[in-house]
Amino acid sequence: MTNPSNVTLSNCDREPIHQLGQIQAFGALIAVNSDWFVAHRSTNLEDIFGRGRTVEIGASLTRLMTPGAMDLLRSAAANLAIPDQVERLFGVALFGTDDLFDCALHSSGANTIIEIEPHAAGDLNRQLAVLRPIMSRLEKHADLLPLVEEAARQLRHTLQIDRVMVYRFRDDLSGEVIAEAAREDLEKFRGLRYPKSDIPTQARALYVRNRFRIIADVEAEPVSIEPGISLEGEPLDLSMSALRAVSPIHIEYLHNMGVGASLSISIIVGGKLWGLFACHHYGPKLLPYTQRTAAELFSELFSLVLDRTLSRQIANRRELGRDIHTRLMRDVAAGTPLSSSLPMIEPVIQQVIPHDGVSIFVEDIYDSRGSAPNEEEFRAIVPGLNAAATSRLLASEQIAERMPRATRFADRAAGALIIPVSRTPRDYLVLWRKPLTQTVVWAGNPEKPVETGPNGDRLTPRKSFEAWQETVEGRAEKWSEAELDIAEGLRVTLLEIILRLTDEAVAERAKAQQQQELLIAELNHRVRNILNLIRGLINQSKHDAPDIDTFAQIVGGRISSLASAHDNITKGNWSHAPFSELIETEANAYLTGKKDRLDVQGPEAMIAPEAYTVMALVIHEMMTNSAKYGSLSDQSGQLEVIVSRDDDDNFCATWRESAGPPVKPPKRRGFGSTIIERSIPYELKGTAEIDYRLEGVEARFCIPARFVEWRARETAGAAAQAKQRKATALDNLPESVLLVEDSMIIALDAEDCLKEMGIAKVRIESSVAGALDALAKSPPAMAILDYNLGRENSEPVARKLQELGIPFWLATGYGEMQDRVEELGASGLLTKPYGKDELVEMVGSLS
Repeated sequence: MTNPSNVTLSNCDREPIHQLGQIQAFGALIAVNSDWFVAHRSTNLEDIFGRGRTVEIGASLTRLMTPGAMDLLRSAAANLAIPDQVERLFGVALFGTDDLFDCALHSSGANTIIEIEPHAAGDLNRQLAVLRPIMSRLEKHADLLPLVEEAARQLRHTLQIDRVMVYRFRDDLSGEVIAEAAREDLEKFRGLRYPKSDIPTQARALYVRNRFRIIADVEAEPVSIEPGISLEGEPLDLSMSALRAVSPIHIEYLHNMGVGASLSISIIVGGKLWGLFACHHYGPKLLPYTQRTAAELFSELFSLVLDRTLSRQIANRRELGRDIHTRLMRDVAAGTPLSSSLPMIEPVIQQVIPHDGVSIFVEDIYDSRGSAPNEEEFRAIVPGLNAAATSRLLASEQIAERMPRATRFADRAAGALIIPVSRTPRDYLVLWRKPLTQTVVWAGNPEKPVETGPNGDRLTPRKSFEAWQETVEGRAEKWSEAELDIAEGLRVTLLEIILRLTDEAVAERAKAQQQQELLIAELNHRVRNILNLIRGLINQSKHDAPDIDTFAQIVGGRISSLASAHDNITKGNWSHAPFSELIETEANAYLTGKKDRLDVQGPEAMIAPEAYTVMALVIHEMMTNSAKYGSLSDQSGQLEVIVSRDDDDNFCATWRESAGPPVKPPKRRGFGSTIIERSIPYELKGTAEIDYRLEGVEARFCIPARFVEWRARETAGAAAQAKQRKATALDNLPESVLLVEDSMIIALDAEDCLKEMGIAKVRIESSVAGALDALAKSPPAMAILDYNLGRENSEPVARKLQELGIPFWLATGYGEMQDRVEELGASGLLTKPYGKDELVEMVGSLS
């Protein structure tokens, strides 16, 4: 028997989790050599394929499958050109019958592994279509925690699973649950820490190679692969297998948590494992291969969004560093020794790097503020500081661990961020933090002691997942990566200040060269940043600007116009936006208090997003020209914009200026003229005509009907009544709403709209059974029913709502449903597609 003393935290790392010789029972596995003879197979082929369908070791796969199926498999295998690539085939008729299968192929050594599962009804394109609105919601979040919270919520809705956690790896490889979406009745794990031994090193490596790991049924018996060892004496490597069986240690781990099935989806940033979506279900849960493929793509897309968010945070930190540099360079008086400038420097640094005390040691002069060592205590640790690496930060939560002489002041200053600001002699700026009682909430004992488990003496997974707290005394709060980045920028800034304030009489040539190199490096850094920002605009706008001010106005105006157009589009969840808002937004800059000079006539045209931004640039250029040279450039000119629709339902806008100064045609064609005359024909296949008439510019712009939806323009009285109805609706919100809808995209959009209105509880169901169960458990204040729920309709739910006296609305895309509203007892009809305005009007009719 193994000696428990020999069992360590690294034992799990040595378990061959990729060579278990077994697969999970929901699929079958066949490994073929380069001649397509069977080298390995799982023992459940007949269970998956059907009675009589099997193939022996050493036999050709063509004996089992049709020529057409073999052609598909061979073609997919030929595409396996890069390591860890997986080729997928969906809905393949392997045996020439109506039985369809999903196949995944990848290379493993000299073999090609084919994993086969029964095809589940459902279209991959439909699965992938769900990702678009989900990613749109994620992209609204600029900060990390709201982003991962939304991702957990959306993934749980999509997969219909009991719990989704976002698990982030820390610098010490331990993990922390930073976001969670779970059933209300489940214990919550958010905020819990897990030791690095919970996910062994080799498992982390597999998560990078293979993004999706499913355990469909913890209780299911694994299926053996035969032969277990090849003729070469090697087990089959299942690293890229979706069917790979589960380690007994991990099964025990899941048993201890009461989990029936689990999914792990990798979050990879910069080629490294940043974290996981850890999904738990408290019963068996097999996702169809199409849905797993969509979830894997979600992981890749989310990783990109996360990478962008983290990069934006880094950019923000750099901007803070630049602000500190500017402020310090401005505030430190010229000629004032840095050692005397602490009262001026410390408040600036406190804003971006919180600390309890600060010390400055420059040219053998010491000064301090707040909770910091006195001069004698500090000088005692200077030799130790001088022994550290040159020009590098030193950050510690417990400086006394590294420098025993710091024990003398550890009760006042335990944490230290030491910033060297020169080489010879060594000068330092040190930020201090007081000790605090730090409590780490672990999900069990992080040491994970050895116990005798069902698999012998080893590190047994925790039997209890109640929080286990570890209190660490004498340590300060950890310095974050963001704070260290800012401190590095501060180090360069202070070095520059020291160089700038050095007495010219003692400045040697070497120090002058050092200063020059530093300034050149700083200048080079700034120039690169500026070039990256302006490169995209300067090539297109430079010919329109005779000077820098005009250039700034032109580029700024164009960016502002696009931003306003984007705001108008995104207010409606990236849907059609009103042309009148575009005109009014652009005119506001020139007609403050004089809006009677603008007259917009005609029906309301709702412009599609892809055309709206093009129109925004055109109208911006027209409005800018009018304000500079045309009817809006004086005190009396008028601008008339007439919207019309031609016989083919195309949108046309006639622009007519009058009563302004005489018009002179432009002598040259700049980028603005190019935008006006060419962007609509080129990008939208519409027309653009402009006539520089002496009495005022006239123009006509037309875009095809496919980019336009028409609405009647509201009169002032109707607009006021609509505003009053909306205010009344938002004052009389129902407490809860039941939303019965079989389209996940429509359901999530409606849920967002209802919650934005202020309705706290929105329950979504996609079937009659689910809706009736929801009514039995917790009747809502009102309901919205999609009439057509795939293979069933919602009439049983409507009858139950009528019986309970709960008001409800029918939602449908079929116009003839209006006749059934009264028959079914509905309060009204919502015609798809509907949005927030229609929902507000619906709620308002309750009062």
